[in-house]
Amino acid sequence: MPTGNPSPGPLPPLPDDWQRALAVVAHPDDLEYGAAAAIAEWTDAGRDIRYLLVTRGEAGIDGLPPGDCAVVREAEQRAAAAHVGVRTVEFLDGHRDGVIEPSPALRRDLAAAVRRHRPELLITLNHRDTWAGTHWNTPDHRIVGRAVLDSAADAGNRWIFPELASEGLAPWSGVRWTAVAGSPRPTHAAEVDTGIPRAVASLAAHTTYLRALAPTEDPHTHARTTLNRTLTTATEHHGRPAVLFELFAH
Repeated sequence: MPTGNPSPGPLPPLPDDWQRALAVVAHPDDLEYGAAAAIAEWTDAGRDIRYLLVTRGEAGIDGLPPGDCAVVREAEQRAAAAHVGVRTVEFLDGHRDGVIEPSPALRRDLAAAVRRHRPELLITLNHRDTWAGTHWNTPDHRIVGRAVLDSAADAGNRWIFPELASEGLAPWSGVRWTAVAGSPRPTHAAEVDTGIPRAVASLAAHTTYLRALAPTEDPHTHARTTLNRTLTTATEHHGRPAVLFELFAH
């Protein structure tokens, strides 16, 4: 995934006065293309990071039927999360890979998740129209990213999806920021070092997907090459290896 061509210059660090984050993305592997290096270092520091996947990526492997693909990709995502210290990995039902809709149902599911996990930081993937200003982004990424940005307010308003309270999910207004990985408009950086090898292992855990994507390349080699390219772009911009984020306050 291209990460953009931001103008050179160091970026300020992400705020660090938080303890719990919920990372919400459309598909297995979305977090592994860069963000996982920061997540590995955050879990090492004792922070509580949890994953929520809107789909199981069941339309992601040509030649593998969606029902079979979903089982494989869910298992590989759980393995990938374990490499970076993430123990809680949840998957939504009712949203199909490739045709996620920007609907009240999606907003309700995300508001419920935010109320359930009560994070201070939300993490998601590029919600903007393009990667690097030239590569068109997918509908799923755009829709989920925007819905995550909306979910902070939805979770805190008791009159939006009021039925959630009767399900034991009280309003949560504690989300302070959403950090968007892969945005072509980064505003902050999370410098990384020891998390990089674990991020490579995390991406390489998507073995079946990567073999379908690059049949002639070893998954670990593909993962290392891909993440080195991402981190090189960030280093050129920030001056040191880092995961770049566009940060929104709530």
